[in-house]
Amino acid sequence: MPIVVHIDVMLARRKMSVGELAERVGITPANLAVLKNGRAKAVRFATLAALCEALKCQPGDLLRWEAEDTTGE
Repeated sequence: MPIVVHIDVMLARRKMSVGELAERVGITPANLAVLKNGRAKAVRFATLAALCEALKCQPGDLLRWEAEDTTGE
């Protein structure tokens, strides 16, 4: 997928656990893990805003676009 998620980087920078972030955002640790590991198909803007508020960051600190490799390798 061309969208890379950096929640783990921000968690490390803030010295925060997944459980603590999940509690602050109001989602389950399992759903946060799905987001963190890049397996989510979508994220609600309300959830993204809550993540940014809890981590004191911008959406661009959590998400990055990478071009897909189309060379067939």
